[in-house]
Amino acid sequence: MTTAQPNRIAAFFDLDKTVIARSSALAFTRPFYDGGLLTRRAMLRSAVAQLQFLLANADESHVDKLRKHVTDMCTGWDAAQVKAIVAETLDDVVRPVVFPEALELIAQHKAAGHDIVLISASGIEMVEPIGELLGVDIVRASRMRIVDGHYSGDLDFYCYGDEKAVAVAELAADKGYDLAKSYSYSDSITDLPMLEAVGHPAVVNPDKPLRQHAEANNWEILDFDIPSAAAHRPSPSTVGRTALCATGIGAIAAAAVLYQRHHSRHSADRAA
Repeated sequence: MTTAQPNRIAAFFDLDKTVIARSSALAFTRPFYDGGLLTRRAMLRSAVAQLQFLLANADESHVDKLRKHVTDMCTGWDAAQVKAIVAETLDDVVRPVVFPEALELIAQHKAAGHDIVLISASGIEMVEPIGELLGVDIVRASRMRIVDGHYSGDLDFYCYGDEKAVAVAELAADKGYDLAKSYSYSDSITDLPMLEAVGHPAVVNPDKPLRQHAEANNWEILDFDIPSAAAHRPSPSTVGRTALCATGIGAIAAAAVLYQRHHSRHSADRAA
């Protein structure tokens, strides 16, 4: 690894609920089902996991449950097939759930000459193509072990918590980033190490512990509106029926509605 003098500036972005309004690890559930990788029962479990992800604070216990769900779900899958499905469906799956404000923020940093770094606990198979779609410069993400072309269920690298801060420090040494002048963005208290690694941390739609920390430390707090595609509002009766459907699509729709209502209510409480 080469070490450069710190004279460049980077903006480090978490992905899920910071740049996109759902879990990137679960966003491709339907394409994986269509591709024969998931049963209907497994798809429903993923839909429920998506709902839990949207509504719960991302504490260590919850994130670990999500990690286990994803690694268990992917065990035995053909890695090349996963990569092909993500590439084929990326635009339809991801673009509608990107926060417009996040795109504007990325554009502002680019215009200022800053490097854009996407850093996520989700798998590199999803995060790297999303990074290309968004035009970021560097991606760091978790890596599942591949044995004989198939996922083994183990992780070679888990880009989470303190490991995100380690990745930030390594990139700073390699690329010459001045961390005191750099920026970071996240929604979750679990990303506190990454946020504290730079001179300009900001929080996006933060969970309650992170909002409290941001307020106590005078950090910038950004509240992004949920993209319309991720906040589809079927009637309550429709949600009640479809949340039980075998494909799990209703559970995802219900999650989006509840997340939007929770976010709107929380925003209204702050404005009052």
